[in-house]
Amino acid sequence: MWKPELLVPAKNLERLKVAIAYGADAVYLGGQKYGLRARADNFTDSELALGVAFAHQQEAKVYITLNAFLHDADFEGLADYCQFLSAIGVDGVIVSDLGVIRTIKNSSNLNIHLSTQASCLNSYAGRLWKQIGVKRLIVGRELSIAEAGAIREHSGIDVEMFTHGAMCMAYSGHCTISNFTAGRDSNRGGCIQSCRLPYHLESDDQKQDDLVTFMSSRDLWGIYQIGDFFKHQICSLKIEGRMKSSFYVALTCKVYRRLIDAYAEGNLTEEILQIAAAELQSVPHRDYFSGSLEMPAGRDSVFGQLSGINTGTHQYLGLVLESTPEEIVVQLVEPLAIGDDIEIIPFEGEAIGWKVERLLSVTGDRINSMRQDSVVRIPKIDAPVNLQNVTKLNVVRFAPAVKIPQTIPLPPLPRGVRM
Repeated sequence: MWKPELLVPAKNLERLKVAIAYGADAVYLGGQKYGLRARADNFTDSELALGVAFAHQQEAKVYITLNAFLHDADFEGLADYCQFLSAIGVDGVIVSDLGVIRTIKNSSNLNIHLSTQASCLNSYAGRLWKQIGVKRLIVGRELSIAEAGAIREHSGIDVEMFTHGAMCMAYSGHCTISNFTAGRDSNRGGCIQSCRLPYHLESDDQKQDDLVTFMSSRDLWGIYQIGDFFKHQICSLKIEGRMKSSFYVALTCKVYRRLIDAYAEGNLTEEILQIAAAELQSVPHRDYFSGSLEMPAGRDSVFGQLSGINTGTHQYLGLVLESTPEEIVVQLVEPLAIGDDIEIIPFEGEAIGWKVERLLSVTGDRINSMRQDSVVRIPKIDAPVNLQNVTKLNVVRFAPAVKIPQTIPLPPLPRGVRM
């Protein structure tokens, strides 16, 4: 059965490899210029070549973001860069600027994907973009799945949609708040997410002392709409998050990989959806909602909690660098101590957990704890389960102090769910 592509963000080479290991069909990432994530690690030219080669070895694709809106001075070197991307085998570039599209077409044979920043919201525009040479539309987030499907049908061009991640309250992401609050152009990669901050509201007749958030959106999830993505032949389901951790990349990728495969195989059940929802609650997020996937987003889409982002039910511990019959070697992002309960997230199947009884330094010395940003060796002999399937690039997290059930109560299934 036909399946939509699962498209996952890659902040750096580590995230690229994690995404592909956990089931991504394609990754999108940025180089040192021309993208909309100036604060991301972003790939050097040599890293781009390595990343594309690795992805293609794993039969995955790589798309490069060239979606900043450029001024005349920014075009210097763009043609050469496009020729370089074409030479290393990049599968497509994500573009919003007509001038950039013209430069790409004049200098290379790269496939052009229209960025959501270009606000394609109808089939008339879709047909025009196709005539210009665009191969795929990443439609505006204001559209429902049904509307996106109609654009695909009437314009005869592939359509990609965001299905998970942070949302922007500005129309198709066209925001200039950071320009005025920090002197950084949001549409050229400088967004500092000023909309997420709490504000005092004042009126002419009275002062509102309470802090409020009124420009910050809840996070998108499309787990209930998997059937509609299939029904309307949306070619690619896109996860947002080029600034997010390997933990986020691994968990979201694994969840949507399972949902897509389960639907294609005809066995997407409410139990699988419940497990998916519980896993997505484990990573840091704002309250989830379905955005405009079914109907236009309303007042309930505003994230009004001043406490900020939900830290999730689990805490990211690190990444497996190596696995031998005797031990696993983990790059820590948080401190680890004897007695801690941890879980390894395999590429498929349930989390593998045990209480840490022994720790070794990289030189083999017995230790009681290890600080964050260090490498630690954890002997397998103490694990109560078979760790044969544990391998490098597996994400490791702390088990929560209170056992989180595999399923959580869900509201009535939305109209988009197809069981």
